Amino acid sequence: MNLWQEFLNDPVIFISFTGLAIVIGLCIFYAVYFMYKVGHEQPDGK
Repeated sequence: MNLWQEFLNDPVIFISFTGLAIVIGLCIFYAVYFMYKVGHEQPDGK
């Protein structure tokens, strides 16, 4: 059976990989956000 067809027709596989994609996307977002904040940190003037 075609793997793409199996992916779209089986809700367990579809929901699992969709959830995994969301989690990986959030991890990438927060990694980039953290690196941006560290790179643009302002000195606190103490």
